[in-house]
Amino acid sequence: MARRNKKGRDITGIVVVDKPSGHSSNHVLQQVKRLFDARKAGHTGSLDPLASGVLPICLGEATKLSGYLLDADKEYAVTCKLGITTDSGDADGEVIDEKPVPEFDEAQLQQILDSFIGELDQVPPMFSALKYQGQPLYKLARQGKEVERKARRITIYAIELLDCNQDSFTLSVRCSKGTYIRTLVEDISHKLGTGGHVTMLRRTRVAGYGLSDSVSLDQLAESRETGQLEALDEQLEAAENALPDWPAINLDEAASKTLSFGQSIQVEQDFQCANVRLFDQDEKFMGLGEMSPDGVVKPKRLFVAAV
Repeated sequence: MARRNKKGRDITGIVVVDKPSGHSSNHVLQQVKRLFDARKAGHTGSLDPLASGVLPICLGEATKLSGYLLDADKEYAVTCKLGITTDSGDADGEVIDEKPVPEFDEAQLQQILDSFIGELDQVPPMFSALKYQGQPLYKLARQGKEVERKARRITIYAIELLDCNQDSFTLSVRCSKGTYIRTLVEDISHKLGTGGHVTMLRRTRVAGYGLSDSVSLDQLAESRETGQLEALDEQLEAAENALPDWPAINLDEAASKTLSFGQSIQVEQDFQCANVRLFDQDEKFMGLGEMSPDGVVKPKRLFVAAV
């Protein structure tokens, strides 16, 4: 049987999309893949359908960076409606509890917010993409089932109170990977003596990309309507600009060739870092490597084009 040819262009880069509320991350991924006529695409971690904001889409060889972008720290703006708890933790869910909201002032709320700064053990919600015996938890939740979930260690780096009134508050949250903002909001509301759920969630930054770097699906569609793929390609961020916190190592021709064969090399650098970005003798991005404290670099994820 003849092997079916894959459709699409071999194009590499990152599209930073401002995901609209009401769409799944996979829907946005498929839209971007179609608009760019890309052979291969992947996103860097799902946003809830209710959520909007920064969603980097990796095309081509840049999909090799997806997992590392997923591990990056993130920032969100979130609004919590107090007094009402839903099964999903957001406005898309069914109301499961209502409680009166006790009187409080900003100083009291700020004290509670401060108590969440640092490392925390957080139990993931049932409405999440985590799997239990091969089934996504959200599918079990929709069937009315609940299973035990292990707490996971997360870090809340900062919480800023942006707005507050007697039945809601809005926060800016900077956090580590694996943080569920819906769960954080619920926990904060419980400390206030009531319940709460998310009515607005917007991711404002991830892996060095912010809203100012993003483009809407409508803008991408308008560029495609011109019939010129070059107009779309101008929206691509270079893969080497991802993971800006990873130091760059520039290699000579011999070292580049050795790495391309999957072998380690010795380098002299004035830093010690486990993860590095690799550039060949022509300053072309090769991919990612891992450096030991004694300066030995081994390839981690190399781009095919660089081999």
